[in-house]
Amino acid sequence: MRLYSLLSIAVLVALSYCNPATQQPEVISVNGKMTPSEMGTTLIHEHILVDFIGADSVGYHRWDRDSVIAQTLPFLVDAKKRGVNTFIDCTPAYLGRDPWLLQELSELSGLTIITNTGYYGAVGNKYLPEHAFTETAEQLATRWIDEFQNGIEGSGVRPGFIKISVNSDVPLSTVDQKLVRAAAITHLATGMTIASHTGPALPALEEIALLKAEGVDPSAFIWVHAQIETDFTYYNKAYDLGAWISFDGVVWDVEEHLKRLIYCKKNGLLDKVLISHDAGWYSPGELNGGDFKPFTAIFDELIPLLKQNDFSEKDIDQLLRVNPARAFAINVKAAN
Repeated sequence: MRLYSLLSIAVLVALSYCNPATQQPEVISVNGKMTPSEMGTTLIHEHILVDFIGADSVGYHRWDRDSVIAQTLPFLVDAKKRGVNTFIDCTPAYLGRDPWLLQELSELSGLTIITNTGYYGAVGNKYLPEHAFTETAEQLATRWIDEFQNGIEGSGVRPGFIKISVNSDVPLSTVDQKLVRAAAITHLATGMTIASHTGPALPALEEIALLKAEGVDPSAFIWVHAQIETDFTYYNKAYDLGAWISFDGVVWDVEEHLKRLIYCKKNGLLDKVLISHDAGWYSPGELNGGDFKPFTAIFDELIPLLKQNDFSEKDIDQLLRVNPARAFAINVKAAN
């Protein structure tokens, strides 16, 4: 394991927030702390607003919050009517993350909303700020730890997990490796789970190896967009390592998600599987925010199909309630 100049900070912060000897793990929403058991039915990967203009041009000037609320609130209310309690917004910094917007929508909808810290390195690094290329992993982690301790950009809203992304090429690029290392440092300092937009299995396995080398147990890692992988045996490998397997594009292809879930049930993997829609979102610059996809396909389409394929209520509860509470509980998971 590498030793960092931030190690003393990591130890102090971890002891303050998530020492299992002194307190139970907690979850942090845009409105404050809660226990994992309070999350209830949870959508673990969704978006309210995403701005694809690029890190060099994005900013709060690009959207009017009142207009965004008018367009998006009905979709959140629809999710709430279907029993959703907690909504995890995966839009990262420099792609449209807006803590004030999320906090207001949480209050108006009655949903618990969780936001993130971290940077998005996929799509040819279009959404990385300039300093991500010049700063070290330790310096990037310092920024992310500061958001956890003090809130995002003066909003008082604290992140509840770390969101990064990598390009699908292997070996991972230098900057992608840096993001993974920064996430490792941040996890050890805060206990926040690392959710990485990845896709195929090979870069995910490389990320897991990097995290282990940095002292982070794979149980702190969510393999985001695992549904892109077509060789299902990689799900067994990720499971055996202890990582979370996230099938989070239900709104885009219900049948393909069903196939993967059936495989995971038959192979005893369901206790490490997460599901969500990757739906939404308001797109600044498009008429009325563009084509917004609702957060309802799991309940209206997928669950009926699961029941037809011998999934019990306990299985569905595992996917939507038990696993999210375990995956997003803030707790340092150090490698043995």
